[in-house]
Amino acid sequence: MTVVSPERFSSLIQGAATITANSDLTALLFATAETARETTGARYAALGVIGEHSTLVEFHHVGFEPATAEAIGHLPVGRGVLGTLIRSAQTIRLDRLQDHPDSTGFPPNHPVMESFLGVPVRVGDRVFGNLYLTEKPGGFTEEDEDLVEALATIAGSAVANSRMQQRMRRLAVVEDRERIARELHDAIIQDIFAVGLLLQGLALRLEDERERREIEDAVGRLDEAITMLRRFIFDLRRPSEHGRDLVIELSRIVRQLSDPYGIEVKVTVADDLSDQRRELSGALIDDVCQIVREATSNALRHSGTPAIEVRVESGLGSLVITVVDQGRGFDPRTANEGMGLKNLRYRAEKAGGETTIHSHAEEGTAVRVVLPI
Repeated sequence: MTVVSPERFSSLIQGAATITANSDLTALLFATAETARETTGARYAALGVIGEHSTLVEFHHVGFEPATAEAIGHLPVGRGVLGTLIRSAQTIRLDRLQDHPDSTGFPPNHPVMESFLGVPVRVGDRVFGNLYLTEKPGGFTEEDEDLVEALATIAGSAVANSRMQQRMRRLAVVEDRERIARELHDAIIQDIFAVGLLLQGLALRLEDERERREIEDAVGRLDEAITMLRRFIFDLRRPSEHGRDLVIELSRIVRQLSDPYGIEVKVTVADDLSDQRRELSGALIDDVCQIVREATSNALRHSGTPAIEVRVESGLGSLVITVVDQGRGFDPRTANEGMGLKNLRYRAEKAGGETTIHSHAEEGTAVRVVLPI
């Protein structure tokens, strides 16, 4: 393994936090591809999911303009170099994709790609899919390879966690809940613990005291995640559920997101919701928390804002979420939305809601999501 620069290692830590923050599997896969693209400086990235017949059954890509993606039409199924990566389950790094003996060229309307980095994403002892990156100016380096392999390890653990959560939501029988609790303890907690050991080992390679402290903080957050999982396991084994407090959950989320940036995030839940708070369904609270997480994370990472305000209010048969920053803003008519905003829109639409974004250069951004109650 190469010695990773402090700046890129810090980017890796932030990227890991973004990936693991997603409980929805599709959003998680998009976040992994986008994080890998941003971390390496590649123009395009994708995460392909491998099916039972060793072909790609899903292909989540970032970096393509919508018109280009539409013109290409069919998504890859795993031929050429992509097929070689599926069969070998080993990292492939190329300066020029066309020089590989298994290269089969590109379909009509596909942009030309030369530099290539492909890394398997493993869940347990099986390859779940592959992470693909192309078109980095100057080509991919050994350091890029190490960083993306680390991201793939983190993504694999996050996929396992997401799958386990999905299974838990489908199962209500006491025996099944007990079995899931054991699997969470024996598999997921051990994976998170292993990632913590990996970070601690990488910290020993750094001489900068500030960077070491950042890593120690990240390891501390992983320890907190393990503690939360253990509480979750305890709750699984209890026969009854307890009410959830939206204010407490939102405050915890924004604190975890904002602490690394040192930016104040104010959370306000309107008084007229106080009597309803424990009556909100668990699914609705999940949607609110994930939307606030996505919008807040996007503002922290990209806006350069000194402060963020999160408001949750009730309307006529609806719940209104507003996240406002004082950052640099953008023109929604011309800007290419990053995966953060795309994931946010996806979550809102999945919950039957609508998303509105108001932004102007140097005037900040307001994200407003209306969800039905």
